[in-house]
Amino acid sequence: MNDLLMLPDGIRQPPLQYLDSSFSGSYAVAVLRLDLMHLHINGNKWFKLKYNLQQARREGKTTLLTFGGAYSNHLRATAAAGHYFGFRTIGYVRGELTEPLNPALQFMRHMGMELRYLNRSDYRTIHGQPDMRAWLQEHFPEENFDDCYILPEGGTNALAVGGCAEIWQYVPEPFDYMLCACGTSCTTAGLALGNPNAKVLGISVLKGNFLSQAVRQLLTAANQPHANNWEVIDSYHFGGYARTTPELEQFVRDFTNRYQIPIEPVYTGKLFYAVADLLQKKHFADGSKVLILHTGGVY
Repeated sequence: MNDLLMLPDGIRQPPLQYLDSSFSGSYAVAVLRLDLMHLHINGNKWFKLKYNLQQARREGKTTLLTFGGAYSNHLRATAAAGHYFGFRTIGYVRGELTEPLNPALQFMRHMGMELRYLNRSDYRTIHGQPDMRAWLQEHFPEENFDDCYILPEGGTNALAVGGCAEIWQYVPEPFDYMLCACGTSCTTAGLALGNPNAKVLGISVLKGNFLSQAVRQLLTAANQPHANNWEVIDSYHFGGYARTTPELEQFVRDFTNRYQIPIEPVYTGKLFYAVADLLQKKHFADGSKVLILHTGGVY
């Protein structure tokens, strides 16, 4: 099963790219380019998936079943992982089928994923169930889900947190801070678990202050309930998930053009905007080294 712990053919060592003083000011600021790890399974998605793939194989499952929106990076990555590692994949998409398919859904289908659709009410309902398999079997009695390894929306579980902790293995020098986009809290928790000597800041892309509790729950499940080297900052959501403003969109265009680092307004755009603002506000201690985690994804 060691093949499930290695990316398929592609870049394995993500480059570390320093930003010039026009962005970083008096600080040393670098970007860990996880978006370049692999063409199709990149960013934090690989780290969330790899131990789940190994567990699926260990349990003798040949099908990966998971959930996401019509533009879900998690669905894309799971479809690609199934293609490369020989799993059948089923993706339950939030909402109704709309044709023609958007580019993300076209890619999933190209990778062999079977796309199925749940209306928004059922989608909310199933994510409140203690046993998703039982719910699916009850609502789709003509199918057999025994062979399915079920991944939660976003791929967040204990195995994913352990995988994300290993991101630090790709950081070739010490940093005082690591910042990442925070949507399900998994990457933030994993980074805090992986390096107690650095302060991890998760930039929430969701409206509300509930992600801090989610990080605590994940760290408690990992037997690290007292870890205090992390913080979720929830003031850069720009209105909520997938919400944006002209200011954010202009920042995304300007940053991408200047540094040739592609970012988008749903996750990474909010992250890099937050870092730029925090740098300007002198949020970090003088002389700090700041690392931005580019978690990949498309939009």
